[in-house]
Amino acid sequence: MAGDELIQAHVSALSRVLPADIVAELADGLIETWHRHLAAGLPSADAAQAAVAEFGAPDQITAAFVTQSPGRRTARLLLASGPVAGLCWATGLITSRAWTWPVPRMGALLLASVLVLAVAALASAATSRHSYRRTRLTAAGGIAVAALDIAMLAVVVLTAPHGWPLLPAVAVSLARLTITVRVLPRTLARR
Repeated sequence: MAGDELIQAHVSALSRVLPADIVAELADGLIETWHRHLAAGLPSADAAQAAVAEFGAPDQITAAFVTQSPGRRTARLLLASGPVAGLCWATGLITSRAWTWPVPRMGALLLASVLVLAVAALASAATSRHSYRRTRLTAAGGIAVAALDIAMLAVVVLTAPHGWPLLPAVAVSLARLTITVRVLPRTLARR
């Protein structure tokens, strides 16, 4: 196999699993490395093999990018904030006797369903080791978390007779909503 064909095959393998902007950057570096080996006097095929060996196998490169992906980091951040938010909300809702509020049972079931789906999407993205595409589930999970926080804040504003026991939960949700709104666009930008 000629050198440029080996380089092209390597880039092609990466393009199937990584975003186009990352692949373009890697391709530039791989070609530059190949040219450096050519300039050192290696034949084309040997220079290509040396460049590919220097860069690593596609699965090694993919694993490195998945580990550092914005989606994976954001998913982990949102998952880490979940127990704190849940504890604050549980404490506030119990203290406020939320079961006496005029909230339809279907609304509560819908919120619980969205919570389960959000956690599943975020857990899948956070635990991904070899699939960059799976880290993109952070977008769905992050949007669901933001929707949950907004819904809970709306419930408090519209139905809570004495909102002071819920202040810690409101503060946590506002902070998490702010973080989500700031990091989610960066996560979505890297497609």
